[in-house]
Amino acid sequence: MTILLLILSVITGVSLGKYFGKKEKLAKSLLILSAGFLITICLNEVFPEVYTSDISPNIGVFVIIGVLLQMILEALTKGFEHGHFHHHNEHNILPLALMVGLFIHAFIEGIPLANEKETLSPYLLGILFHNLPISFILGAFLFNKKTEKSISYSSLLIIALFALASPLGMLLGNYFNPDLQPYFLAIVGGIFLHISSVIIFESNKNHNIDWMKIGLVIVGVTLALVMHLFHSHSHIHHHH
Repeated sequence: MTILLLILSVITGVSLGKYFGKKEKLAKSLLILSAGFLITICLNEVFPEVYTSDISPNIGVFVIIGVLLQMILEALTKGFEHGHFHHHNEHNILPLALMVGLFIHAFIEGIPLANEKETLSPYLLGILFHNLPISFILGAFLFNKKTEKSISYSSLLIIALFALASPLGMLLGNYFNPDLQPYFLAIVGGIFLHISSVIIFESNKNHNIDWMKIGLVIVGVTLALVMHLFHSHSHIHHHH
């Protein structure tokens, strides 16, 4: 079920990107929305779980590792996950480096899914939500090259790889000792934190207040909060 959802979220994003790829505003809005959602998932779901895991007092270091890892990955993807794809000429994005970066990123995100007890955990929703804009950009990028009239096999391969990265991480996660779960979760928390904060805090050119952006962040945050409340509420009921 989870794997299906993960793959679907990528396919949906890519197809949206294929058809609406020219509408950069839409991609940006999706990104900002998902950033608000992600940062809330981070602070409400991921971090509490990480910090209450009693595993090691230094678990915070793993969050920082996640942040640093994402910084390194962005050297490969050139900030693709923040929607930076139009600033580069097509030539200086190495599809290989980009793919390696995106794959590692999605793969690591998949690992903590292995030990999720419930189908639609907030964490999974966070990933699905976050996959949409990235796949959107991926679709827009792959299908809007003026040279290619038809879908090339390489494009399909790239999409397939990206779609399968999180499921593969999840499958691998099944073989890890569940005690390692908080560490992986902490690393992903760092990745999420970095991505969402970069998207949210990317400076407005003249530091005017961008109400549209604030609004989108608030919508993302609200969605995640509503889900959080709904989620914790249903948990209370399970325990009775």
